[in-house]
Amino acid sequence: MVFLTVIWRASSHRCKIGCYLCRSGMAPTIKRHTATGRHVLLLSSSTVHGSDYLEFASGEVNKLLQQCDVSCILFIPYALRDYDGYADKISAAFMMWGYKVNSIHKAKSPMEAVRNAEAFYVGGGNTFQLLKTLYDQKLIEPIRKRVLEEGVPYIGSSAGSNVATISICTTNDMPIVYPPSFTSLGLVPFNVNPHYLDSIPTTYMGETREERIQQYHEIPGVPPVVGLREGSLLLIEGNTVTLKGNKGARIFMPGKDPKEYETGSDLSFLLKGMCS
Repeated sequence: MVFLTVIWRASSHRCKIGCYLCRSGMAPTIKRHTATGRHVLLLSSSTVHGSDYLEFASGEVNKLLQQCDVSCILFIPYALRDYDGYADKISAAFMMWGYKVNSIHKAKSPMEAVRNAEAFYVGGGNTFQLLKTLYDQKLIEPIRKRVLEEGVPYIGSSAGSNVATISICTTNDMPIVYPPSFTSLGLVPFNVNPHYLDSIPTTYMGETREERIQQYHEIPGVPPVVGLREGSLLLIEGNTVTLKGNKGARIFMPGKDPKEYETGSDLSFLLKGMCS
């Protein structure tokens, strides 16, 4: 079996209706990869209230790493500025489960570190800063190739989940730096909104997350968005997507009403892509 992976290339996409992606230079090229070539875990957050770092997701994280025979993880700390402090925190968490962690910022060659990685863990922080640094280090294509073509596991949390998708257009973060493009790794053909919050009636008069995502979907040609509540995560294996964790998710499809899904739901329809 094969699945379709969206790799963003404006040059090869031709849309009959002149969609937003064509006009903005963000249109997709569809490449084919074997169904066994994708092992991706996207977490809404690294921590939920009352638990330790990654504790809520420990079962899924360990299961994925064990089935892929991983002993050492390459950590990408670019979403925060204190690389050393961040790496120490991540190393301590994974060490409890028996994994060694190498942080990419300590490597003589980040490119070589990516080429030799057994698995990737991309932590949360500021999504714009994370994506800009990945572009600055010329790591977008190498990471994508290792995950989609060579089956290297990818675990993302918050900002790390954002950059795994089509674009970072549905992040909650402030644009403290300016990446050369909002187009991200494209490991899956949809977007996510981590830390998704439901609307609660208060005196607050600002826009809700749902309203902001619906505004995004007013632009022709943009992809579905998964509102991932804290405590929820997506497991993508080959051409299958499963909602995991202890919270449900709210999925927004362009032109349709949002729909709720409970944990354990099969969300594989999200891999069908979005443009022809």
